[in-house]
Amino acid sequence: MADYNVIVIGAGPAGYATAIRCAQLGMKTACIDKWSNPAGKPSLGGTCLNVGCIPSKALLDSSHHYEFMQTQAVAHGIQCENLNIDIAAMQARKNKIIKILTQGIAILFKKNKIISFQGTARLSTDKQVEITALDGHKKTLTADNIIIATGSVPVQIPIAPTDDKWIVDSAGALAFESQPKRLGVIGAGAIGLELGSVWNRLGSQVTILEALPDFLATADRKIATAAQREMKKQGLNIHLGANVTSTTIANDEITVTYQDKKAEQKLIVDKLIVAVGRKPNTEGLGAAEIGIEINARGFIQVKEHRETTIPGIYAIGDVIGGPMLAHKGSEEGVMVAEHLAGQLSKMSYETVPYVIYTRPEIAWVGKTEEQLKAAGIEYKVGQFPFMASGRARAYGDTSGMVRIIAEAQTDRLLGIHILGTSASELIAEAVLAIELKSSAEDLARTIHAHPTLSEAIHEAALGVDGRMIHA
Repeated sequence: MADYNVIVIGAGPAGYATAIRCAQLGMKTACIDKWSNPAGKPSLGGTCLNVGCIPSKALLDSSHHYEFMQTQAVAHGIQCENLNIDIAAMQARKNKIIKILTQGIAILFKKNKIISFQGTARLSTDKQVEITALDGHKKTLTADNIIIATGSVPVQIPIAPTDDKWIVDSAGALAFESQPKRLGVIGAGAIGLELGSVWNRLGSQVTILEALPDFLATADRKIATAAQREMKKQGLNIHLGANVTSTTIANDEITVTYQDKKAEQKLIVDKLIVAVGRKPNTEGLGAAEIGIEINARGFIQVKEHRETTIPGIYAIGDVIGGPMLAHKGSEEGVMVAEHLAGQLSKMSYETVPYVIYTRPEIAWVGKTEEQLKAAGIEYKVGQFPFMASGRARAYGDTSGMVRIIAEAQTDRLLGIHILGTSASELIAEAVLAIELKSSAEDLARTIHAHPTLSEAIHEAALGVDGRMIHA
């Protein structure tokens, strides 16, 4: 008889959600995770809670408040002299939030009778997992089913090796003890833009180097163009088509050499963040050794219900590819848990929302115009600017817009794209509408409270048929 019905490897958003749902459904569940806090105690929540989603948002909010006091408070009648930023206090607040949330996961595990093991896991057979604790002690557990949720790690590049002092990855960029005067960022994806935004707001001179010729290539083109324009206004220096060829460290500064369409260029900075993407975290897992198929890019291959090539072993989240998003991994885990319990459960990948937490925020769900053009699908578009929103005016930020794309003949919603304040919150309505296979007319007939930012969605839906009221 196995020790557990289910063993979950990894306690990030995918792993802990899976473990909780398995336990709720009556399965004896264990979860193995290697994260620890500075004191060496377990720190559940994976990359997201420890060095990713949560700490980055904490710093983004802190830096936003500082920027507001510097640039916008006076317009509200608020005056403050001798304004300064205490980086240590800002980091302490971030760390407190991490502690509260990671301890919250531990409480949820206890509530649901989930047994938690701290250490690294390695698959011994299709039913066995060997755990190596931090002190080197080994223990073997058996389970009827194993779910791999080991997430992802930052991609390292040989031309800019991280050293945790001068050149850092995303985790290091969240732990700066002082503000760099000149900051370089390699990569203009969500991570690079968010981390660059934090330190730009606090006064660093930030330069972002992106190898691709297009800004946010996967986003709606009009949204991406407007977002790039807004970020340049804020002082972010973004270079596209910039291929970094080397980095050297000397005299307490980093020289970054890159090639653009003009010539070889040099950038001198005090700190450099490498944010060129993430890769699946399978090192030391032993997956390939027991016969689990892994593709050339390192992602675990899965079939229906995210089962691997070995029956009874499943994989979810970043480690299987697709959108590397916490909410995608969590929903996959819930789906697998319910499948194991004999329930009919599925997940719609067409309605996974994407969010970038810059200012203004960028969020979207569904198809872009470019994708629809490539597929030969006829569509119509409604677009409403936040500058025409009374609530945005009162809030003090009218940048951005809502764009709604619907199928030309059926009016069915195909994509909703938002650039603006609170886009990360507004996108939930868009996800629900597309999930329910709503039409633009459905949104246009839905009464939205006034004055709210969500009225921009209502107006854009009206705009699909050319009948906006306020623009």
